[in-house]
Amino acid sequence: MRRDDEDNLQPECYRAGMMSLFSSKKPEFAIDFGTANVRVVHRSEGILFDEPSLCCFTGPFGAEQLLAAGKTAWAMLDRTPSHMRIKHPLRRGVLQDIDAATHMLRYALRSSMGRTRLGGTRVLIGVPADATQAERAALLTATSDAGIGAVRLVPEPLAAAVGAELPIERPAGTMIVECGAGTSEVAVISLGGICRTRSVRVGGASLSRAIADDLHLRHKLLIGDLTAERVMEEYSEVKQNADRSASIEVKGRSLLTQMPAALSLSSTELDLVAEKHFRVIIDAVRQLLSETPPELSHDILVDGIVLTGGGALSPLLGSLMSQETGLAVRIAVDTRDCVVKGLQAMLH
Repeated sequence: MRRDDEDNLQPECYRAGMMSLFSSKKPEFAIDFGTANVRVVHRSEGILFDEPSLCCFTGPFGAEQLLAAGKTAWAMLDRTPSHMRIKHPLRRGVLQDIDAATHMLRYALRSSMGRTRLGGTRVLIGVPADATQAERAALLTATSDAGIGAVRLVPEPLAAAVGAELPIERPAGTMIVECGAGTSEVAVISLGGICRTRSVRVGGASLSRAIADDLHLRHKLLIGDLTAERVMEEYSEVKQNADRSASIEVKGRSLLTQMPAALSLSSTELDLVAEKHFRVIIDAVRQLLSETPPELSHDILVDGIVLTGGGALSPLLGSLMSQETGLAVRIAVDTRDCVVKGLQAMLH
């Protein structure tokens, strides 16, 4: 194991002044390797790659070959014949398939910079703040197998806070909730470091699955992953527009007739599903607030809570969190891009 890798497995003081990460040369690239998407960002050129975190393999088990990755694999989701298999490199924010992760990283980096520049590349990669040593080691193995040189892992809540341009270097507490696709992380940051953190393995992907399960149980309608995600996105848009009369059309297969079927859903039908999902995140916020030292609690009372990530776009989450905590809750500007923008800022 390389020395840089060994450092990643030790307890870290997560500082925002991250460019002591590499003693001699600053990295040019950073990777936001998420459950839903992989993004590659360059120090000065911005986002070079942004595609779904999916791989499609073909061939017998043990001798599989990559057929497609990213947006091409996404178009194949729920439509593959028996000899093809779609794999998600990450589930709930952590790596579950090293081989798929290796192929996905290699595809993303080659698409961004070409084969000639890949060798010896130094990168920053975002990870959940509570990722275990085994989870970090697995990711480092995947990056090494993908041909990446030195790697430094950065806690995603810290990257999100930097991307949201929060004043995290000041001697005052800032609370952020990063709502990703696979995991939601709550953190209290002060003096450029994470003081307290708590994670729950729920996010946009689990909300999509909860919607699919609800349609199965209540309406006897089976839908695939693509349809479930579309329904979740349309639901969020309807809630943002506060249009109670809007309906969401859902198509799938009826369990009653075993035939293709469609139905129209009102946003209020999905409110109970979303509220149950968001309660898990809000409980994590409440637990972290109960563990926060008094002076930091004072600061959070003044400044409130900042939401980042795609899951933050649902107004229901913010309103429920404010009701439960009594604190002001606001959504960061460009909330979907906070992590990748923070990683880019750390490259300078």
